[in-house]
Parts: sequence; C-alpha cells; structure tokens
Amino acid sequence: MAQPYVKKDDDHDDELEYSPFMGIEKGAVLQEARVFNDAQVDPRRCSQVITKLLYLLNQGESFTKVEATEVFFSVTKLFQSKDTGLRRMVYLIIKELSPSSDEVIIVTSSLMKDMNSKIDMYRANAIRVLCRIIDGTLLTQIERYLKQAIVDKNPVVSSAALVSGLHLLKTNPEIVKRWSNEVQEGIQSRSALVQFHALALLHQLFQSKDTGLRRMVYLIIKELSPSSDEVIIVTSSLMKDMNSKIDMYRANAIRVLCRIIDGTLLTQIERYLKQAIVDKNPVVSSAALVSGLHLLKTNPEIVKRWSNEVQEGIQSRSALVQFHALALLHQIRQNDRLAVSKLVGSLTRGSVRSPLAQCLLIRYTSQVIRDMSNHGQSGERPFYEFLESCLRHKAEMVILEAARAITELDGVTSRELTPAITVLQLFLSSPRPVLRFAAVRTLNKELDGFRRRREVVGDLADVNSDEWLCICCVNIERKLREVRKEDEEEREVDGDSHDGEEG
Repeated sequence: MAQPYVKKDDDHDDELEYSPFMGIEKGAVLQEARVFNDAQVDPRRCSQVITKLLYLLNQGESFTKVEATEVFFSVTKLFQSKDTGLRRMVYLIIKELSPSSDEVIIVTSSLMKDMNSKIDMYRANAIRVLCRIIDGTLLTQIERYLKQAIVDKNPVVSSAALVSGLHLLKTNPEIVKRWSNEVQEGIQSRSALVQFHALALLHQLFQSKDTGLRRMVYLIIKELSPSSDEVIIVTSSLMKDMNSKIDMYRANAIRVLCRIIDGTLLTQIERYLKQAIVDKNPVVSSAALVSGLHLLKTNPEIVKRWSNEVQEGIQSRSALVQFHALALLHQIRQNDRLAVSKLVGSLTRGSVRSPLAQCLLIRYTSQVIRDMSNHGQSGERPFYEFLESCLRHKAEMVILEAARAITELDGVTSRELTPAITVLQLFLSSPRPVLRFAAVRTLNKELDGFRRRREVVGDLADVNSDEWLCICCVNIERKLREVRKEDEEEREVDGDSHDGEEG
C-alpha cells in the first residue's frame, strides 16, 4: 500500500494534513480502472483513476506484467474521447507504463494521427510519448515529422521535439545527429523555452566523437553568442575540451569560450590561455592569439598582461602564429606611439620571417613614418630603407605591400618612388592575373604628378585589353586621355611658336 503524505500544519501543530491519496491500495485502483471499458466514458472519473495510477507508479509501486498490460489496453480505448484534459492524462500514463514492443503497435497509429493533428497540444504530447516508447526502426519512419516539429512556429511543439531529441540521443544518437541544422535554427527562436532546449540538445552533441559534428557545434555556439544565463550550459564541456589531448578540440574550445564568456570567467581560464599562446602546436597557439584580439575590445586590462607570451609568439617558426602574435602585440601597444616605434624598430632588423607578418610590419612601419611626419620631424625619412629592402623580398605579396606603402607616403619624392614604380611595371608582364591586377590598381592611384607617368601609362596601354583587368580600364582610359590631351596641347604650343617665327 502506498504511504500517506503527512504534514504538520504551521498554525496547529496538533493537527495533521493528509494527502488526498492516503490509504489507496493498488488492488482497489486496478478495480476502478475497469471504468475505462465503459461504453459511455466519464472523462472526470477516468482522469481521477489515471491520477491514482500515476501516483502509485511515482511512489515506487510495482505492477506485474499482466497488470500493466491490462491497464495499458484499457487506457488505449480512451483515445476515442474528445476531452482534452483526459487526453493529456492518457499521454502521461502511456509514457509512464512504457509498454513493450508488442504492445506499442496498438497505440502507434493513434499517436501518429495526433502528431499530425491541427491541435498543437495533441501534437506536442504525441511527439513526447512516441519518442519514449518506439524503437529505432519506427523512429526512422517518423524522423521527417520530428525535424519539421523542431522548426514549428508553435513553441510548445518545437520544445517537445527538442526534449524528445534529448531522450533519443541516449538510444539513437546517429539519428539525432542528423538534426543539427534544425537544432541550430531552433536556437534562433524568439521563444526562451525553445532556445533553452535547443542549446541543451546542442550541448549534448558535444559528447559525440564525430570530429566533423563537433566542429559544427563549435561554430554555431560561437556565432550565436548565447546570453550569460545560457553560457553555463556549455562552459563545463568547453573547458574540458580546452584541456583535451586532441589539438583540434583545444583550439576550437578556446575560440568559442573567449567569444561567449564574461570577464569573471575569463580570469579563471587566463592561465590556460597564456599557456596556449606558447603551445608547441601552431593551431592552438594561433587560436589563443586570435581570441586575444577579440578579448582586447572587451577586457583590455587582462589581455595586456599577456605581453611576454605574445612576444614569444613572434619568435615562432609558424607563419600564422607570427602573424597573429604581431597583430595582437601592435593592438596592445597602439595607443603608445613610442612603444609602437620601438616595436617596429626592433622587428625591421630581420627577425620576422613570415610573409604575412612582414606585410603587417610594412603597414605599421608606414604608419610610424606618417606619425613622425605629422609631428614635425623633418630630415631623412625613418625606416624608408626597410620599405625599399622589402621590394627585393622573395614573396610577391610582400613586394606589392612595400610598393603600395611607398607610393602612399606623404611628400614622396621621385627618387623614392622610382623603385616602387619599377617593380609594379615588372608585375604588369607577370603571367599571374592577380599580380597584374594588383599592379594596375596601385599604379592607377599613384601616377598623377610622377615624372615618368608617360612611360608608365604606355605600359598600362599594353595590358588594357587584358580580360582580367577590365575593372581598371575606366581609370586607365582616363589617364590615357589626359596624356593625349597634354600631347595635343604641346603640339599646339609648338605650332603657334613655329608660326610666330615664320611671321
């Protein structure tokens, strides 16, 4: 017999408040369950009996196989009732009884009919019950309906499908993994409950060993940037991955964590991030440095404490790590002109080997030159020798960046400009379209006032028919017209002078 629920009254200690189910016995309730077989169903009476059955089940009362089967068959007859309250009780008792595979077939048709009903309450509950009692074979037949339910406009239906996915992930993970697109769409829902369940299901997918799926999970969580209330759901999994032996997991977990956490949690993982910056694996190190670039906008004081580790990253043999380390170190010091000048001065001596980092250094160098010019420092242009030396670099991207930097310097003289223009002219005859395009684009901007402009425009005319350079043709034609106009004006002046001499 189920134990009664007894509680002392707050106002009268000598009086007891008893549960309405006190004293009920399983045998008596099973006898009452025969009311389910009546020709005229009484919804209120049937609901009361189902409530008693649910109470017994939740109190740990055990039903024999015969008893559970008899109750189950009797309950299935209540699907004929149109009473919504009774229907909800029917869903509950079927889910709690967990019928065997032989018995499930009896209610499957009714539940699938309800799953396609126009009444959202029926649809939501039918989804929950079906996903608790069916096996993998039947699940594949209704998978399409479940994926549609996840993106349903009604949040109750969508939430029911997501919760069902959480349960099915334990028994049929391969099927649930195929719902990742729909779950991602569910996270964009305006319903708080749908968002919560979608994020919870996405978190459970972290347990998957499929690396491709794990990478997609990292991406969607990072892009969604969940609120502080939702972040706690995935934080433990991300921190576990951050200390994983699999470098791909570590790198992606660092990127995601640094995009979604606040300053309080950041201080807790700061030690791991500083270790990641100097990690031997370039993917992990680069991920930590890129995360630092993002964190510098929201938590600059914390990132500034990483200067020693970032400087060590600049000495890395990895081109990408060196590039990201230089970018982060410049961002940390960008408000200190003297510190930036010292950084550029130390790196222009040849410690940068990465072409990507070299391009960044060229940009920072040209910025230092402009700052010195703006602050009235006259005399020989500082660091110009470095820019000119980059014109002889083996990497074409570095050569182009150096040529562009020189042509954009304020007050550049023809002597300083000539080496850059010469290099760009050589690129005009390159077999690579991207180099020809870059050269033409740079020359278009910088030809005005250059004393060798007529010669360069002639070279531009030779490539004017290049199909890859059609975007630049308008500017080329304009400059060609200017040169022709100047030639005509010179001829007119010469002609007038000649006529004057004859007269």
